[in-house]
Amino acid sequence: MDPLVSAEWLAAELGAPDLVVCDATKYLPNETKDGRAEFLAGHIPGARYFDIDEVADPDTDLPHMVPSPGRFARLVGAMGIGSGSRVVFYDQKGLASAARGWWLMGLFGHDRAAVLDGGLAAWAAAGLPVTTEVPDPEPGSFTAGPGGGMPVLDDAGASNIARSGFLLDARVAERYRGEVEPIDPVAGHIPGAISAPAWGNLTRDGLFLSRAELGRRFSGIGLPRPSELAPEPGEAPMIAAYCGSGVTAAQEVLALELAGLRAALYVGSWSAWSADRSRPVATGPDPG
Repeated sequence: MDPLVSAEWLAAELGAPDLVVCDATKYLPNETKDGRAEFLAGHIPGARYFDIDEVADPDTDLPHMVPSPGRFARLVGAMGIGSGSRVVFYDQKGLASAARGWWLMGLFGHDRAAVLDGGLAAWAAAGLPVTTEVPDPEPGSFTAGPGGGMPVLDDAGASNIARSGFLLDARVAERYRGEVEPIDPVAGHIPGAISAPAWGNLTRDGLFLSRAELGRRFSGIGLPRPSELAPEPGEAPMIAAYCGSGVTAAQEVLALELAGLRAALYVGSWSAWSADRSRPVATGPDPG
């Protein structure tokens, strides 16, 4: 399944028995909106709410960390998602939380997942229906297995890639430079990381840039072209992304995939890195 689908494609497939649509809208703690409330106010017909704070590890202080395979299988099964389902994620801003849903599916071995390009705004702009009716789906049977295409980084892995590969910081440039930090107690970035704000992957209409445009964007910040970077099966990628808490970086990972570049996600991201005051922190502009 292609990782990115259009509103027109989804409209044609809507209602298919194997298709599940999920609204994964999530707002940051410093934002005034609530994702679930926005879902209840209007969503694509048949969509279920995919709460990335619930589909997460409940036994950590870090936000929306990866759940155990059993917890993930139980929660997505309750949404009506089965191992044979095609799952399309969308959100109502920036495609970050939708991409996190897509990434989680791949992490647990489910490659029949995609993101709706442009999210709910693109759906509405196409004149397609929105409803407030909340479905009550039959539970699905989902088996969570290992995903071959969604590598995960821990703190040490992020440090290694920052030194010897390409670690992209998907946050806004002001947070990268350490000028502002609205959420975490320490401002700055991981030393060696490259500033690559995820919003630069989108057009003004909230759609992803074309694959060719994404390729040019990433090569313009120093990343190799796909033909220059072809890891063997099982080999760790040389490219990774992080953000504040591993959500916006999932959008960056998706953009990299669309450009033909396999990338890992540092799930703990800045929240985990900055929680340990012994870790180095850099500030200022990207030297590249």
